[in-house]
Amino acid sequence: MSKLHFTTKHANAATVQHNWYVVDGTNQTVGRIASKIAAALRGKNKAYYTPHVDCGDYVIVINAEKVVFTGNKFEDKQYINYSGYPGGKKEEAAQDLIRRRPEVIMERAVKGMLPKNRLGRKMIKKLFVYAGPNHPHTAQQPKEFKF
Repeated sequence: MSKLHFTTKHANAATVQHNWYVVDGTNQTVGRIASKIAAALRGKNKAYYTPHVDCGDYVIVINAEKVVFTGNKFEDKQYINYSGYPGGKKEEAAQDLIRRRPEVIMERAVKGMLPKNRLGRKMIKKLFVYAGPNHPHTAQQPKEFKF
């Protein structure tokens, strides 16, 4: 091979290795932890990152009920759902949503940071969020995710 011509190595489904990581959400800011999780789900932390291939890892988030917001977002932030019907708009404050379904806070934060296409929909399926400290994925031997 000539020293003047180098080819870029592109990852494909056969060459990608998916690892498992566990993240503890205790006293972590929602947006800051979500951006790092989204980067890991996309595979941006790997040397062979390829935009059109799912290079990402599996991420397990535990203690999602203990995440924090900065400023007054805990009281002021509104999560909006719209059913598609007239009068079908429902708003819920972050403090009410974290009391009712704490996993949804992290899932929505990470989903908003992923691509909005079929690859992004495949990536979000590799995120597992649990409110408490226990998770059923011990057989995968997840490693601690270092920030």
